[in-house]
Amino acid sequence: MSDGHEPSDEGLEELLEFLREHRGFDFTSYKRPTLRRRVARRMSDVRVETYEAYLDHLQVHPEEFVALFNTILINVTEFFRDPDAWASLADVAIDPIVSSRTGSTQPIRVWTPACSSGQETYSVAILFAEAMGDDEFRSRVKIYGTDVDEEDLDRARRGVYHEQELENVSPDLRERYFEDVDDGFAFRKDLRRSVIFGRHDLLQDAPIGRLDLLTCRNTLMYFNTEAQKEILRRFHFALREGGYLFLGQSETLLTYSELYEPVDLRHRIFAPASDAPNGSGLPAVPRRSTNTGDHTDGPRGEVVVAAFAAAPNPQIVITDARVLLAANDAARKLFGIRPSDLGRPFHDLELSYRPVELRSVIDAALEDREPKGVTGVRWETAEQTRWLEVDVAPLNGPNGATVGVSVAFRDVSRRQRLEDELETRQNELETAYEELQSTNEELETTNEELQSTIEELETTNEELQSSNTELETMNEELRSANDELASMNEALHERTQELDESNAYLRSILSSLGSAAVVVDRELTVRLWNDRATELWGLRPDEVAGVHFMNLEIGLPVTELREPMLSALHDGDRSDDGDPLELEIQARDRVGRAVRCQVRCSPLVSDGEDVRGVILLMDAEAVDA
Repeated sequence: MSDGHEPSDEGLEELLEFLREHRGFDFTSYKRPTLRRRVARRMSDVRVETYEAYLDHLQVHPEEFVALFNTILINVTEFFRDPDAWASLADVAIDPIVSSRTGSTQPIRVWTPACSSGQETYSVAILFAEAMGDDEFRSRVKIYGTDVDEEDLDRARRGVYHEQELENVSPDLRERYFEDVDDGFAFRKDLRRSVIFGRHDLLQDAPIGRLDLLTCRNTLMYFNTEAQKEILRRFHFALREGGYLFLGQSETLLTYSELYEPVDLRHRIFAPASDAPNGSGLPAVPRRSTNTGDHTDGPRGEVVVAAFAAAPNPQIVITDARVLLAANDAARKLFGIRPSDLGRPFHDLELSYRPVELRSVIDAALEDREPKGVTGVRWETAEQTRWLEVDVAPLNGPNGATVGVSVAFRDVSRRQRLEDELETRQNELETAYEELQSTNEELETTNEELQSTIEELETTNEELQSSNTELETMNEELRSANDELASMNEALHERTQELDESNAYLRSILSSLGSAAVVVDRELTVRLWNDRATELWGLRPDEVAGVHFMNLEIGLPVTELREPMLSALHDGDRSDDGDPLELEIQARDRVGRAVRCQVRCSPLVSDGEDVRGVILLMDAEAVDA
């Protein structure tokens, strides 16, 4: 800045809060050094020196929001970025997923959050189609691509890319999966039906569940440590057992080893840690006697029933027909199960969905004939907050057939409180880690020869990991800037002369009109406003551009023109002799003088005879007092 001082962090926080409240974009979890650098770029472009001045600029110039978001949300992506990593993904993740589902009708689900314009999502689709074949891919694979940028999502849905964007796609893959269209190459439409794009915020929206593969490359580096931890927990919840997580080269999971196990650490491929309880210690359901139908088989049966009732952990038994068969004393006390509830359909009971949705877990356990678990269940009661873990185990009869499931609950509130306390104790360490990351960002300006040294230190000192993250961020910014400059240079030469000629021609027409001229589009939004209109009504063209005509606060009673304008739009009406509709309206000019305004209303017709708007020509003469 010109005065040699950096803008205050308080001003940056006020700007971020304004963006969250008024535009719905929450950047408060992004790393502050990165945000400061990108916002500073926009401030320099519009020539303001403080965050307060830039906030005022945003409120006066709404179009600046688009430029700011495009600067913050760097959308640099490409097909098969880091080819070695994608080759490893195909070998260690996609092939095992496909092999494990051979002969099964269960769908394969994939999620690519922060997908930008879709290149990464379609890269995953190509690998699955190669591994399964087109028919199997179309019938069994669902790939979800999400982002917060609607403009990029629109482009991803089209699936059309330029030739230079397909440089990493081999010629044979390009021939099999892309079709030549007018404006580039389009991903095959029959395969594109298996790819779904939509808006999703990683921190605010619930994750997509039951995933076999989740790819999120070079995205976590934009978030602070707390946000990264929360996102990785959500990813762990979203992945099914046997699923895989694929991250970018600048990201690591060493800090969160309790949630993930490395499959290929070099290429950042992980699997969720398989430490969930399997429920093998659950007691069996007492069998009914074939002689009486109402009693257990002798003294041993009575002991089993008594042991089940007295078990310290709450436990219930549900038949394969989804009917509540039994509940021990702990379950009855904890969940308020009455004797009359036994024998009722389980889905009719509150316990089926509170404190956790159990119906789908029970269905999965019965269908797969294997134990299922649910962890991290938070249950708010009037007395306290409890944390539960739920184990669902199928129960087999004498002939081996599944006759029901046993559902056991374990109260892990004490462990959760200890974990929360441990997390609190780690705050100082995480703060120091953040400070180290901020310090490492300053190293980006040093000689490129230091990069090789930093990469060697990366394998020995986890605390220097952030330096690689910041260098990757800088590479993203440079590539984004290069792409923007290339596009601008290409278009600037072609458009400048046309723009100059069109502007001169339009100014000549508007200046030559003796009447006040206003042009509105089909939504009645003002598009043109000449100098004569400014003299008559006192508003400049920049004050009315983009404003709905009926919202103009001028001396002209605009509501009297609504019907003629709508008639011109919808019917192209003119007077009986074919001339424009003319009206005479009493009004007041910009100085408050009473005038008699002659208004001619004509439809704006394109070459194809489509009505694109309305032209209003207005002449006013003073009314004698």
